[in-house]
Amino acid sequence: MDSSVKIIEPAGILDSTQADAFRAQVDEALATGTNTLLIDLKDISFVDSSGLGALVMVLKKVRAAQKEMYVCSINDQVRMLFELTSMDRVFEVLPDRTAFENKVAQSPRSL
Repeated sequence: MDSSVKIIEPAGILDSTQADAFRAQVDEALATGTNTLLIDLKDISFVDSSGLGALVMVLKKVRAAQKEMYVCSINDQVRMLFELTSMDRVFEVLPDRTAFENKVAQSPRSL
């Protein structure tokens, strides 16, 4: 995969206790030249309002840097949270990492 692509895989519960570490990972990725960021939530069991806020903050930062961000492998709880808050219209959510790899392979930025 392209070195300008970074995959971040938080685990457990994405809440206020993990939010700072999560944001720091994204900051580091952007500082080191990442153009495309994938947040793979396959190991996340629950996201609370603080975790959702961290995701939104990260998305704003990525967009401000004119980079791309995708989210994949969300469970039913996260999907419901995204739908209830209309975040499913804000984030580009992909079913899994394979779908992400296919999407990035078709992207003009990856050429």
